[in-house]
Amino acid sequence: MPGSKESSSAQVAHLLLRCLEEGKSVDIDGLGVFRREAGCYKFTPRSRPRIFLAYVAEDRDPADRLFEDLEAKGLAPWLDRRKLLPGQNWPRAIEEAIETSDFFVACFSHLSVSKKGSFQSEIRYALDCARRVPLDETYLIPVRLDDCHVPWKIRREIQYIDLFPDWDRGVKRILSVINKRRTS
Repeated sequence: MPGSKESSSAQVAHLLLRCLEEGKSVDIDGLGVFRREAGCYKFTPRSRPRIFLAYVAEDRDPADRLFEDLEAKGLAPWLDRRKLLPGQNWPRAIEEAIETSDFFVACFSHLSVSKKGSFQSEIRYALDCARRVPLDETYLIPVRLDDCHVPWKIRREIQYIDLFPDWDRGVKRILSVINKRRTS
């Protein structure tokens, strides 16, 4: 289709139909899954809560572990290294992922609280997005990866969860917050 005068949306529609005709499912991140069943096209909208995971590069291993734990529990975590595509405008993609997430998990550590850069920007943007969420609804979930100091602006209003010394207990607390909102 390169060089074609066909619109981008028409090209996407053709590609979607071709995949469905080949018996493949098409998962559109954040939207849902298209599939062909019994000669009909079916669409299943996204129902898993999306969780944006903010972290610094030095905390990559615990961020990956948290991603895997949340995904294993049927949630849809978003981690930059796993979701960004080559050539994608990553600052805009990250903003969009924050805006469209049901929850924002900020992974604080001794390294992240004092480091300047994108982690701090993501936290500030999430705080702006949280202003649009009803006051009694949880959006920002601060977690501590170690015995660090959570910034005053956050800890004065929001309770944090420790993922140390008992990682599994901390993950269960995150899940309970998410499940509470899902069932209310």
